[in-house]
Amino acid sequence: MPVKLLDTYELSRYVIILTGATDGIGKEMARILSGFNPKRLILPARNKEKGNNLLEYIKSSNGHANNVEIWEIDLADLQNVKNFANKFINEVGELHMLLNNAGYVGGRAITKTKDDLESQFQVNHLSPFLLTVLLLDTMKKSVSTELPGKIAFTSSVANIFGEINFDNLNLEKGAYWNPLKAYANTKLMNVITAKELGRIVQNENITTYSLHPGVIKTNINNSGDIYGYFTVSLLFILRGDTTEQGAINTLYPVLSPENKETGKYYHEGIEREPNKNANNQEVAKKLWDISERILKDHGII
Repeated sequence: MPVKLLDTYELSRYVIILTGATDGIGKEMARILSGFNPKRLILPARNKEKGNNLLEYIKSSNGHANNVEIWEIDLADLQNVKNFANKFINEVGELHMLLNNAGYVGGRAITKTKDDLESQFQVNHLSPFLLTVLLLDTMKKSVSTELPGKIAFTSSVANIFGEINFDNLNLEKGAYWNPLKAYANTKLMNVITAKELGRIVQNENITTYSLHPGVIKTNINNSGDIYGYFTVSLLFILRGDTTEQGAINTLYPVLSPENKETGKYYHEGIEREPNKNANNQEVAKKLWDISERILKDHGII
C-alpha cells in the first residue's frame, strides 16, 4: 500500500541537492521540497532548457522558487560530475540532504558514455556514487544531532532481479545484451551502496536510504530505443502510479523523523527486504572498492 499523504516539513535550515528533477517523479519531488522552504534547493540538470522549464513549473505550482537553483551536471561525464561537486564545495560549502534520483533505462544496443563505460552503469550507479563520495566530507561537517543528514538513492523493485558479477558489472561483455537485466543490476547497486554507505557513516549523524517509488508513468526510458519504450510502456499498462504518488513514496521515508535506522530499503514508502545479495557485506565492500578503483583509473579521484 503506497503512502497516501506527506506531512509539512520545516526545511529552512537544509541545503538540498536533488538530481533527476527535470522530469517524472523528480519534478514532483522538486515542487514538494520547494514548498517546505529549504535554505537552498539545488537541482542539477543536463539540459538547460529543461532546467529553466522546471524552475517555471515550480514558480507556477506553488510560488516557492526564491531558494531554488538550477545547476549544470551531466551524469554521463565523470569529470563534469567532479566539476559540479567542486563548484558546490567552493560556492555553497554545506549540505544536509543529497537525493540521488536520476536514472536511465537503456535500449536494445549497448551505449557507452564519453568515459567508455556502459551508460546505465555510469548514470545509475557510478556517477551517483562519485557525487556522494565527493560531497560526503561537506555533509559530515554540516550535520549534527539536531540537523541530521540524509543521503538517498532512488532504486527500483527491479533490484530483486539484479546480480553483481564483478567480471562483467553491467553485462557489457558477451554476445547477449539484456538492457533490463543491466538496469536491474544497477538498481541493486543502488541498494548495496546505500547499505554500505550507511555502515560507513553510522556515527556521523547521517542516515542513508534506497527507495522504490513504485511503477511510475515517467520517461525514464530516454534512450529513444523502441524496445525500451514498449517494455516500459507495458509496465505502465499493467500498473502505473502518478508521478506525484511516486514523489511522495520517495520523500516520505527520507523526511519522516521515525526512520532513523540507516541503510534501509523502502518499497513505495514502506520498509521492505531487498535482494538478498544486498545484505552480503563482502559483496558490498568489493563493489565500493571496485567503484573507487574505476574512478581512480579514470583520474577522477
